[in-house]
Amino acid sequence: MTTDPAADDLREAADELAVAGQLPRFLLMYKFAIEELMTKLRILSEEFDFVHQHDPIEHITSRVKRPEAIKEKVRRRGLGDDWVAAAHVLDDIAGIRVVCPFVSDVHEVARMLTAQDDVELLRTKDYITRPKANGYRSLHLIVRIPVFLSDRVEKVKVEVQLRTIAMDFWAAVEHKLSYKYADRVPDDFAGELAAAARTAADLDARMAALHERIR
Repeated sequence: MTTDPAADDLREAADELAVAGQLPRFLLMYKFAIEELMTKLRILSEEFDFVHQHDPIEHITSRVKRPEAIKEKVRRRGLGDDWVAAAHVLDDIAGIRVVCPFVSDVHEVARMLTAQDDVELLRTKDYITRPKANGYRSLHLIVRIPVFLSDRVEKVKVEVQLRTIAMDFWAAVEHKLSYKYADRVPDDFAGELAAAARTAADLDARMAALHERIR
């Protein structure tokens, strides 16, 4: 398992902002929640690999939404003027993306993580079983975990996205292409994307079959 260097940069930047008093304290709680979950996932990765000689996690990335992005989302959803208070109803302020070799690993990591006593599963969005119309496939978990602060314990929500390498490749390229075209998407764009998603799903199935043959 590898971790994204950008995640380390994010933590360093958040630390600097916190010292400077520029980062709202409630955003620090989301940063801490990510660190808690990252530790859990690293332990699961290493221990599972030791026991089964197979690491179910290829790599992990994480992010905390910037205040400007939170404000904009709160404004779009009509959640009032107090964006700090309204932000607590959002599910994706803190996000972790877990990329796995196989679809079976996605479900196994989700099972192991949500089986832990201090991980409360709030919602599941299974876009692997039921892909989005554009072909997007991933398993989204909204979880809540305790963050132990100096004067209290806060329950903090984190969105955990789990997907295979093929799903992650498709999602990353789709995002770049959609951002590039913006409102000028070609007529055949959606169809080609959906076809590419089916190809990625077929690749997942074929690689899983090969993996089963050598186990």
